Amino acid sequence: MHTASSIVTLASEGVDHMQLALETLPYGLIAVAVFGILALITASYSNVAHRHEPAKKHDDEHQH
Repeated sequence: MHTASSIVTLASEGVDHMQLALETLPYGLIAVAVFGILALITASYSNVAHRHEPAKKHDDEHQH
């Protein structure tokens, strides 16, 4: 068991921790803003299919 804890300690000492450009809160706020913009774009297309009147059905009985 002592060997396993020594290996874990040595492995953790050799790892350089990356520094993030921003803290975690700004990343979350940016993600919320991006998804909000995408939601507005999606919502703007919600009525596209209903812009035109449905096509009138042809009544073949009256054409003879």
